[in-house]
Amino acid sequence: MSENQAGITQTAGIDAGLSNADIAPVPQPRRDWKAISFFSLWVGMAVNIPTYMIAASLVEGGMSWQQAMLTVLLGNLIVLVPMALSGHAGTKYGIPFPVFARASFGVNGAHIPSFLRAIVACGWFGIQTWIGGAAIYTIVLIGFPGIADTPALMPGWVGVHWAQFTCFMVFWAMNLALIWKGINSIRVLEHLAAPFLLLCGFALLAWAYVQADGFGPMLETESGLEGDLFYELFFPSLTAMVGFWATLTLNISDFTRYAKDQRAQVVGQLSGLPTTMTLFAFIGVAVTSATIVIFGEAIWDPVVLVRRFDSPVLVFFSMVAVVIATISTNAAANVVGPANNFSNMWPAKIDFKRGGYITGVIGIVMMPWKLLADPSGYIFTWLIGYSALLGPVIGIILVDYYLVRKTELDVTDLYRRSGQYAGVNSRALISLMLGVLPNVPGFLVQTGVIQGEGLLVDLYDYAWFIGLGIAGLAYWILMRGRVIGKKEL
Repeated sequence: MSENQAGITQTAGIDAGLSNADIAPVPQPRRDWKAISFFSLWVGMAVNIPTYMIAASLVEGGMSWQQAMLTVLLGNLIVLVPMALSGHAGTKYGIPFPVFARASFGVNGAHIPSFLRAIVACGWFGIQTWIGGAAIYTIVLIGFPGIADTPALMPGWVGVHWAQFTCFMVFWAMNLALIWKGINSIRVLEHLAAPFLLLCGFALLAWAYVQADGFGPMLETESGLEGDLFYELFFPSLTAMVGFWATLTLNISDFTRYAKDQRAQVVGQLSGLPTTMTLFAFIGVAVTSATIVIFGEAIWDPVVLVRRFDSPVLVFFSMVAVVIATISTNAAANVVGPANNFSNMWPAKIDFKRGGYITGVIGIVMMPWKLLADPSGYIFTWLIGYSALLGPVIGIILVDYYLVRKTELDVTDLYRRSGQYAGVNSRALISLMLGVLPNVPGFLVQTGVIQGEGLLVDLYDYAWFIGLGIAGLAYWILMRGRVIGKKEL
C-alpha cells in the first residue's frame, strides 16, 4: 500500500476506476477519532429543528409527553444497534459505505444501495437547507420587514416568495462553501458547535419555563389515546423514529473509518445519539407546551416561535443558533454520505467535493418546503417511506458481513473488477426486492395513489422492521454455501 498526497491509502493492484482519494481506505495514522469525536458528531447532528418538532407532533397526535419521550428514546436505542454493527467495518478496514456495500451487492451492484442512500440524503439536505434559509429570512425581516410582501416565485409550481427562496439559496451557498473546504472542516465544526448547541437548547427551555411559569398544559395532560388507539400511533411513530436515522445506519462507516478503535465508535455513539435526541425532543415538547400559555396556541416550529419574541436582539441570536445547528447537521448527516456515494458511481470524475455539489443541486430540485408543509406527511410519508427502502439494504449488508463473511473482507478485491466481489450479486438484488415489496401497498395508500385497507396496508407501519427482517433472511438463505474461501460461487 502507498499513501497519496491527501493522506489516504491507495491499495496496490486495484483498478484505478474504482477508487480515488476520497473513497480509498483510510491509513492507520489518520484513524484518530476518539469517543468524544463521535459524541460531538451526534450532538451536532441530533440538535436540529426536525428533532425538536418530531416529539411535539406526537403530543399533538394525542400521546402524553412521557409516551412521546419513550417513543423517541426507544426508536433511537433500536437504530443504534445496526448503527454500531455497520460502523464496525469502517473502523476495521477504513472503508466508506459505498465500498463496504460492494462486499454484499457486488462492485457494480453497490451502485443501487449507494444511489438509494444518496437520494434520501439529498431530500434531507433540502429540508435542512430550507430550515436554515428560514432562519436567515427571519434575521433579514428584523431590518427589512417589507420583504415579506415580495411576489411569489412561480406560484403554481414553486409556491414560495422570492425573499424566502433567496434566503434559502444563501444558506445553500454556505453549505457548499463547507463542502469546498473538505471533510476535516466538518469534524472541526461539530466539535465547536456541540457545546454551543446544548447551551442554546437549555436557554430556550429556561425561557419557556420562566415565561409560562412552568411548562404549560402539555406536560400536565394525560394521554388522549387508550388501548388500540395508542398502538395505532405508537408503532408507525416508532418506525418513523428509526427511519429518522436509517440513513446513517448505512453510511456510518463514512465516519467510523476514522475511529481510533471499535470502543471509540461504540461508546461515542451510545453516549451521543439516544441521549441528545431524547433531550432535545423533550425541549421541543416542553417549549411547545409553554407556548400554549404564552401565546394561546401550540407553536411546534421553533423558527416561527422565535419570530414572536419582542426583542430583535434575541430574535437575531436565536436565529444564528438555528443556522449553526442546521449547518452542523446538514454537513455531517446529509453531505458526507451522498458525496461519497456519488463519488463511488464514477470515482475517476467525481470526488467528494463534486459529489457534495451534486447533492446540493438535487436538494433544490426536490422542493423541500413541500415536504415540511404537513407534519403528518413528514412523518408518515417521508420518514417511513424511505425507511422501507433502507431497512432491507442494512439487513442485507449486516447479514453478509456478520453471518456470511464473519467480518472478514478482502480490501484489495473491494477495489477490483475481477475479484471475488466482481459484478452484481443478484442474490442481494432479489433480497432487496423481497424486502421492499410488502411495504409498497401501504406506501401507495399513504400517498393517496390508491385506496385500500387490510394486512398489507397495515404492514407499512412497521416498514423498516419488515424490510430488514425479510431481506436479511432471504439473503442468508440465498447465500448459504455460496462463499467458499475467496471465491464466490
